[in-house]
Amino acid sequence: MPKVSRILAEATRYSGFTAPKSSERRKGRDPRGLPPAEPHHPRAVHKHRTLFISDTHLGTRGCKAELLADFLAHNECEELYLVGDIVDGWQFKRWYWSEAQDRVVREVLRKVDDGTRVIYVPGNHDEFLRDYIGRSVAGIEVVREAIHETASGLRLLVLHGDQFDGVIGCAKWLAHVGDRAYTLALRLNDGLHAVRRGLGLPYWSLSAYLKRAVKNAVEYVSRYEEIVARAAATRGVDGVICGHIHHAEMRHIGNILYLNDGDWVESCSALAEDGFGNLEILRWATATPRSAPQPVRTAPALIPA
Repeated sequence: MPKVSRILAEATRYSGFTAPKSSERRKGRDPRGLPPAEPHHPRAVHKHRTLFISDTHLGTRGCKAELLADFLAHNECEELYLVGDIVDGWQFKRWYWSEAQDRVVREVLRKVDDGTRVIYVPGNHDEFLRDYIGRSVAGIEVVREAIHETASGLRLLVLHGDQFDGVIGCAKWLAHVGDRAYTLALRLNDGLHAVRRGLGLPYWSLSAYLKRAVKNAVEYVSRYEEIVARAAATRGVDGVICGHIHHAEMRHIGNILYLNDGDWVESCSALAEDGFGNLEILRWATATPRSAPQPVRTAPALIPA
């Protein structure tokens, strides 16, 4: 409770954010006089059965909040899974909150009001919310993990995945040092993004490119994926959906369908399920976030074997 109170108090201090009452949200009003979540018309709205997003890191400068808010405004679903590291409690002393991050929160709450079931699986950066597992906060269900059944009948284990990271489990101080270095890389990435946006070019992540180019990072990602898949196999499920490593992926590892929904500080990606149970990774990339973006599909609709 003290950690939650401190973070909410700091958010209020820097941004003036207070969650609107449900009646105010329904009427489209905001207690601070800010405009409501942007209307969806006349721009296209993509409809999905289920959406999975993680690693948004709200409260940091690295969060691509404009793109995320735009994605949430243009993609509707029956169920929305928030698969950890949605709010970054590790950055409390360097807390940053913008109007775009306000819009992200309002879009999630709008979905709750519109009847979307929202399930929050806390990660290591928002582990303070693990004290509220089993409760409902603003209509959002907080759970340690979940089993999601697709329209085609697949049973998928949903968890953040930090428990399979040896650095987190054995040397948390090292994880914090790495987090500082990663934050610096993201700041450099923001400068590059601003230049590209000024030139009318789509979003491109320098930090993601560096991770792919470094052999040790590639090996770490591969080991992580295999460990998560093996753990899922012992649970008797068909597959696993996770986040944590900021690397969107969809592939079979043995008999397990491994799915990672990516992040919103590098790849700006999400995992989507359609009404038939097909799964695909979407990347929300556009030079001007408010100008009718379209999802970039980095993997074809998947009908698992």
